[in-house]
Amino acid sequence: MKTSTPCILLSLAAAVGCLPLPQITEQDETFAESYLKSFFNLTEETGPTVRRGISPLRRKLNEMQEFFRLQVTGTLDARTMEMMKKPRCGVPDSTIARFSTFGNDLKWDKNSLTYRIENYTPDMSTSEIDDSIEKALQVWSKVTPLRFTRIYSGTADIRISFGSREHGDFYPFDGPDGTLAHAFAPSQGIGGDAHFDDDETFTFRSRSGYVLFMVAAHEFGHSLGLTHSRDPGALMYPVYTYSNPETFVLPRDDVNGIQSLYGSNPDKDPVNPDPEPPTTPDACDSKLVFDAIATLRGETLFFKDSFFWRIYPQSSTPQQSLIRNFWPEAPGKIDAAYESRYSDSVLFFKDRQVWAFRGYNLSPGYPKSISTFGLPRNVKKINAALYDVYSGKTLLFVGDKYYSYDEDKNIMDPGFPKRVDESFSGMTSKVTAAFQYRGFAYLYSGSFMIEYSLQSKTLYRILGNDYFLPCNNYLY
Repeated sequence: MKTSTPCILLSLAAAVGCLPLPQITEQDETFAESYLKSFFNLTEETGPTVRRGISPLRRKLNEMQEFFRLQVTGTLDARTMEMMKKPRCGVPDSTIARFSTFGNDLKWDKNSLTYRIENYTPDMSTSEIDDSIEKALQVWSKVTPLRFTRIYSGTADIRISFGSREHGDFYPFDGPDGTLAHAFAPSQGIGGDAHFDDDETFTFRSRSGYVLFMVAAHEFGHSLGLTHSRDPGALMYPVYTYSNPETFVLPRDDVNGIQSLYGSNPDKDPVNPDPEPPTTPDACDSKLVFDAIATLRGETLFFKDSFFWRIYPQSSTPQQSLIRNFWPEAPGKIDAAYESRYSDSVLFFKDRQVWAFRGYNLSPGYPKSISTFGLPRNVKKINAALYDVYSGKTLLFVGDKYYSYDEDKNIMDPGFPKRVDESFSGMTSKVTAAFQYRGFAYLYSGSFMIEYSLQSKTLYRILGNDYFLPCNNYLY
């Protein structure tokens, strides 16, 4: 019998990004060592090489930092500790590829699989649980030849149960939050089974708990032979992320992973095809057009679709995350963003609304209408926003015009809107993103940006839109 390895899916706790980082303590060092033993196969080794600093710990820190796209230093810094303290899955991680499989032929040798729901959680109605489990399995059957049949007695290929603490498999749950569920790779016996922590609050659709559909869909990926993906947009990424079950589409990375095991769905409807799987954007794609760019407490944030990249001082490695992993109450995609030093918050614009966050907490009274800025009611969206730390004014770009908003007085400046090209020479097309850095304004338009002095309105350089990212920088 093959040994079954459980995969433990952990919850998304409140993200601690964009906040002051604590100093590393001895307790942190102990935690980090335990973390690397659990997830990166750190082994106990002693001897002269360890004392000189050429240690297994350093090598494993390198692996962990590479996996999570942190700056690879081999030392335990605040950013690495921040990532380690995020609740996560218990299966070891791979630094090789985006999607990953268990290997060693740990896949089902048949396409017709059975499943059985052995008990229920009181959090949801029986029909809601049945529906969530069925739809979670359909996520995988839509893109493969796999077909799932429910049985009500006997031994199923995939047995589904709810339990708390020690529940019979020698991998006890840990109470509320933390571990949400775990599943076992395909094999005989317990292989393929999925267990859910009954100390959690599972929901059908609500964000007030953990959406069972999302947790189950992730776990069934493990039941079918997938481990974790490095792609932060993938369903098989180690961290729980809310998504609306009604609109969820399996991302391309997961499709590639599961089809590498079982192939594609031979029964696809050519007349009514399923939506195209979403692909995680690449910040270094020369054709990429950013939705928004903003600074926040020393970091620079680049937004595209439902993702953003964090660039912070002393690091050349961007960390990519889903917007809602840091700001759960934010819209899934934004039109514009800027950091207000006056209110110590970052503001997100989407259509006719604006959200303000201090750190990752939504400020009271938000979201609000963009008309609260004094904008005309015929303005349907903001294309870009930029806060000038010297004047205290916020520039709001709408089409080929822009407005100037006084943060201190909370009023729109008179004499606006003005044409963008009248104030910013050379900017003849729509501004798609904007931010300020070291006294210069950077206005993006499609795949290029222009560097200006806000004081003199002087154009200095035309740059590629990846200039501030660790790509091959170039000038036009």
